[in-house]
Amino acid sequence: MTGTHTQMRMTEGPIGRQMIYFALPLFIGNLFQQLYNTADALIVGRLLGNEALAAVSGTGTLIFLLVSLFEGVAAGAGVVISRYFGSRDTEKMRLAIHTNVAFSLAAGLFLTLAGTTLTPAILRLMGTPADVLPMASEYIRVYFAGSLGLAVYNTLRGIMQAVGDSRSPLYYLVISSLVNVALDLVFVGFFRTGVWGAALATIISQFISVALCLGKLLRAPEEFRLRLREIGFDRKMLGLIIKYGLPSGLQNSVIAIANVVVQSNINAFGTMAVAGCGAYSKVEGFAFLPISSFAIALTTFVGQNLGAQEFSRAKAGAKFGIICTLIVSELIGLGFYLIAPALIGAFTAEPEAVAFGVDKARVCSLFYFLLAASHALSAVLRGAGKAVIPMAAMLSFWCVVRVAFLKIFVPVFRSIAVVNWVYPLTWLLSTIFLSIYFIKADWLHSFEKEARSV
Repeated sequence: MTGTHTQMRMTEGPIGRQMIYFALPLFIGNLFQQLYNTADALIVGRLLGNEALAAVSGTGTLIFLLVSLFEGVAAGAGVVISRYFGSRDTEKMRLAIHTNVAFSLAAGLFLTLAGTTLTPAILRLMGTPADVLPMASEYIRVYFAGSLGLAVYNTLRGIMQAVGDSRSPLYYLVISSLVNVALDLVFVGFFRTGVWGAALATIISQFISVALCLGKLLRAPEEFRLRLREIGFDRKMLGLIIKYGLPSGLQNSVIAIANVVVQSNINAFGTMAVAGCGAYSKVEGFAFLPISSFAIALTTFVGQNLGAQEFSRAKAGAKFGIICTLIVSELIGLGFYLIAPALIGAFTAEPEAVAFGVDKARVCSLFYFLLAASHALSAVLRGAGKAVIPMAAMLSFWCVVRVAFLKIFVPVFRSIAVVNWVYPLTWLLSTIFLSIYFIKADWLHSFEKEARSV
């Protein structure tokens, strides 16, 4: 750590303390970020009813479908930046930073166009219930009107995390999340705008985060300071970023398509199923936070140490992070299992909707250690430049197997329990595959040749 700055080099010092020190602000920050969508769902569900709750919560898979490709490429940029930060190659790191920002601007404009024009038709293809469709279309169009803020924020946050700064994004998320909750109450509760007011609150909060991140990076140390006049595409660096980010982006996109299929199966069981399972997904988002926080910490730690050619340290840190992720996620899963009725009931007072959400929680929560294992192993491999391996695992098991399972067994059993059980089943298969690769393969030496070619 340097003087008054918040970046962290994780190439020396106690492994466990550094990883926890880096992951804890990520966890707290992600906790507040989760408030973005949860505040929308909680306030909308209580003030506007179950149809509005279904409209807000049932669009999550579609939002993820459209943004995940570009977020995956941004994750690839984070790997590249962390490698150059670890090896102290300032010139190439700056090229990676400014190319990534340029890409995020283009991605944000594309998402605005695609999200506002295509999503109503996709919602209809998903079989969104007729009483939910108008509000869902309204919500998602306003949400995607602010896509530029979403894309740029995720990129700027990723840059700070790649250089070991997990605290600044935390502070900014706290501020923007509190603004989001306040605006939700003002727009939906006071002005009675309907669901579009909740989406507008999220957009405004997102742009506040962008402004705070920009202020930080424009004043950052020279080696990774953002300069507006340097924003642009470097062909070779863009190729390297896409090489490491596109597999993750494609993985996320195809998984999102599979989740759209899953959501379509949920929609077939009616509005109460959509509302109850949507409420479960909001609670699961909080349960997932330790997993995502350690995943980012693992990718950054492995990336920096492999950039510095600290191979044994990278391997030791990977094992420590994976074990921590498994333990914490399973403890949270057990807690969720025990108090699921109260947590789901916070979103809706309708007993039928609560029952759908609790049933899903009671199936999935005990298997969160499998979800954690898949994400932690994938994070290590991405940090090592092996993004194609987790992509292959996720596409095979979370997409092909998941969709095939639903196509075969839902018509036979005609029960939403089939939809619920598809998750732990596919988590198990991907964990087995990734564990074998992690143990048997040499994932430590893959980046140096490509990095030297830029």
